Amino acid sequence: MEPLHIVAISGSLRAGSFNSALVEAARELAPAAMRIELGAIGDLPLYNADLDADGGPPPVRRLKDQVSAADGLLIATPEYNYGIPGGLKNAIDWVSRPAYRSPLAHKPVAIMGATISAAGTARAQGQLKQVLLGTLSEVFPHPEVLVAHAQTRFDAERRLTDQATRDALATMLERYAAWLRRGR
Repeated sequence: MEPLHIVAISGSLRAGSFNSALVEAARELAPAAMRIELGAIGDLPLYNADLDADGGPPPVRRLKDQVSAADGLLIATPEYNYGIPGGLKNAIDWVSRPAYRSPLAHKPVAIMGATISAAGTARAQGQLKQVLLGTLSEVFPHPEVLVAHAQTRFDAERRLTDQATRDALATMLERYAAWLRRGR
C-alpha cells in the first residue's frame, strides 16, 4: 500500500514557532503509511485577484500544486486575537481559487494548533473550520489537537517532549490516516 501523502502548513511565519515545531512533531510521529511534506506560506504575496491569472504567481502555483497532489492537508494554526493569522488566511484565499474547483475543494483537512495560552487554539480552530467550509474542504471530524501552554510541552530546541501531547498527536494522525483510507 502506497503511503498517504499529506501536505502540512504551519500558520505561523515566526522562526521559533510552536506550530512549526508541532508540524515537525507530526512528521516524526506520523504512522508508517503516511508521508508528511511541508507547504511553505511565507513567500506568498497578499491575495490580489488581479494577480490570479494562470494559477497565480510562482509561490502560489507551487503551493497549489502541492495541495492538489496530496491525499490530505494538515494545518497547524496559532491563535492571534481570537482567530487565525493573516498569513494562513491569505494562503487559504490563494489555494481556494478558482472557487468550487480549487485544490481545496473536497480536500480532507486535519487541524491542530499550539499556543502559550491556557485556551489552546480552540477559537482559531473554530474560525479555521468556518473558513474551510467556504472552500468546500472536508474537515476531519476528530477532537482537535489543542496544545495549550506550549512553552511547557516543547524543549528549548522546539522538540515536543510532553508525552501526553505526543500520544494525542500520534493518535490523531493514526485516525486521520484510517479516515483517509476509508475514503472519508
